Amino acid sequence: MTPATDRSRARTTRVAPPSCGDCFFRRHMLCALDRDDPCATFRPDRAEGLEPPRQMRIMFRPERVTGTPFAFPTAEEQAARYAA
Repeated sequence: MTPATDRSRARTTRVAPPSCGDCFFRRHMLCALDRDDPCATFRPDRAEGLEPPRQMRIMFRPERVTGTPFAFPTAEEQAARYAA
């Protein structure tokens, strides 16, 4: 198979959009909202149970870890700046 054929197959496979009926809270009668579209608290109802949403990973940049984020001026620099 060529890469173009693989991409066309991936496009034809569609996943149904989530609905309120697929929500863990709705299926376990824990939802107090009266709506049909999924809300911000939507969690899929899976056999494994309720899973917390995925969190963003914190990535530290090397230049920020090794460098000083902010440096105060020295006493000599402050005296020179404010000397009359």
